[in-house]
Amino acid sequence: MENQKKNTKSVSAADIAENQGKTEKKSGKVSKKKQNTFRLTVTAILTALIVAMTFTPIGMIKIGPFELTLLMVPVIIGAITMGPATGAFLGGVFGLMAFITCFTGSVIGGIIVSVSVVRTFIVNVLSRVLAGWLCGIIFKACAKHDKKKVWSYIVASVSGSVLNTIFFLGLFALLFLGLKFTPEQAAKLGGADTTISLVIGIAAGLNAPIEAVVCAVLGSAVGKAVGAGGKKYLS
Repeated sequence: MENQKKNTKSVSAADIAENQGKTEKKSGKVSKKKQNTFRLTVTAILTALIVAMTFTPIGMIKIGPFELTLLMVPVIIGAITMGPATGAFLGGVFGLMAFITCFTGSVIGGIIVSVSVVRTFIVNVLSRVLAGWLCGIIFKACAKHDKKKVWSYIVASVSGSVLNTIFFLGLFALLFLGLKFTPEQAAKLGGADTTISLVIGIAAGLNAPIEAVVCAVLGSAVGKAVGAGGKKYLS
């Protein structure tokens, strides 16, 4: 009798497990483990992309003494598809790579890092972490009201680029306020002799508008594609 009861319990447990498996297949849901694996894989790919782009002309396009950067694109894609936390992480990777370039050829970076390594690190890293984090928050807020899932991607992508520019230039002006460049440094920077004149020059120049347009196109297109392809893993 006891064995029969045990068998009955075992069969019942097996039936329940089988039914749960069938239900998961019908509903299209995937396990938490697979969701985490997908997220880690995409995050790793975007991280590798940021690192690779940093040391190629694709990531840092030199325009005179300035660099037009497209490294915000992978950050935006991660923030849109994976959320604010991933956006902040990828922004940190972007910032770290930008900080490294201060020692490997960036004209502006080379000048300010010679003044203060700590302040240069804060300007490069904190600005990108905040931009990536807020980009993810903005997308989440917009997606709730975007039934066709179109304009929310564009708004978030443009916001990510604009916020990157605002935070970077804002922290740069704040932490290096009053910094005056030597005649030699000013010549390398296109004639800008103070921090403020340099910030105004960058903001009014081609960098910010071009970066915003590129991020709007690539960030929204790729972000939407990745989001659609991994929809069942991101729900």
